Amino acid sequence: MMGQSDWLSTAMAKSVHHSFVGVLISAFGILALTNCFSALAKEWSFKVKNSAGIKIVKFETKEKGGRWGDFDLEGGISPGRTMELVWDSSTNNEDCVQSIRAKFSDGSYSSPAKFDFCDTPLTIEIF
Repeated sequence: MMGQSDWLSTAMAKSVHHSFVGVLISAFGILALTNCFSALAKEWSFKVKNSAGIKIVKFETKEKGGRWGDFDLEGGISPGRTMELVWDSSTNNEDCVQSIRAKFSDGSYSSPAKFDFCDTPLTIEIF
C-alpha cells in the first residue's frame, strides 16, 4: 500500500511531467508559428546581369499604368557583373508582371520590357 508521502511524490512527478510536456508542446507550437510568419515575410528578389558594354546606374520597374520606381544599385552594375535586387516590402501587393528599364552611365535607357517577377528564380539580362 502506498503511503501519503509516496502518493504525494507520485502525484507531483506526474504533474511535473505533464507540465513539461505542455511546455514542450507550446514551444513546438511557437516554433511552427514563427516558421509560418517567416514564410509570409519572405523577401522577393531577382538578379540583373549587365551584358551591355556600359555601366548600369539605375534600374527601374513599374506596374501597368504606374510610375517608374527605382532600386538602390549601390554605385551601379558594371559590364559583365550581376547584382541581386530585393523588392521593398511595400511592393508585396503589386502585380507580378511589371515593365523594366535600365539607365546607363551615358544617360541612355534600355528599351522597356515586361517580366513576371513571380517566376522565381529570375535573372534579367540587360544588353
